[in-house]
Amino acid sequence: MTYPFHVHLGDYIVSAHLIFELLAYSIGFRYYIWLRDHSPDPIGDENRMWIFISALLGAFVGGHFLGIMEQPTLLEWSFIYFMTHKTIIGSLAAGLLAVKITKRKLKVTASSGDLMAFPLILGFSIGRLGCHFSGLTDDSIGLPTTLPWGIDFGDGLPRHPVHLYEIVFLMALAAGIYGIKQRKALPDGMQFRIFMVSYLSWRFGLEYLKPVWYWPNIGLSSIQIACIACLIYYSCVPLKKQ
Repeated sequence: MTYPFHVHLGDYIVSAHLIFELLAYSIGFRYYIWLRDHSPDPIGDENRMWIFISALLGAFVGGHFLGIMEQPTLLEWSFIYFMTHKTIIGSLAAGLLAVKITKRKLKVTASSGDLMAFPLILGFSIGRLGCHFSGLTDDSIGLPTTLPWGIDFGDGLPRHPVHLYEIVFLMALAAGIYGIKQRKALPDGMQFRIFMVSYLSWRFGLEYLKPVWYWPNIGLSSIQIACIACLIYYSCVPLKKQ
């Protein structure tokens, strides 16, 4: 196939990235609603609503802010530039912060993240298909490789299919969490903690397979710095406070 891949709907051409992004949001949300309907939830409807809204707002701002900071040398302070650059790690980090602040104000101590772990994994996997089909137009392509599974996205260079790597990792992570839950009951908040620590660690390493911009004298990308900050948070905050 050729990249970027577009879907033809009559006289209209729609990017696969947009289609899969919308599918990721809608399917992930419906899965979350289904899980909540079929799982005991110690958080009331009103508090859960405010927590969910705060997570969305934090994810929106944080995802786009870290997205524009991935390459500060190209930074443009414009609405269009802000809206066209985003990253999952920024959404996770800022969403986590927003939820913690909201839960403190609401005096909610129960974990609100356990119900989100599997919907996030599903949504991320679907969304990454859109990134993959976008080819070179996506900012998260892989570096050139000589490995036999390298994919030519249109520039004549076989590249690491990093989005497919991530999908495989996410599926393995989901299977791992499910397997642990089948063997023993997990403490409140542990499911989401396993997801976050595993995914942040994975994304930190995956950055080395992408043509990213590294901060001088640090040798780390903006995403890697955000990953480290979140991992430090999880290493310092006891589970009972999640």
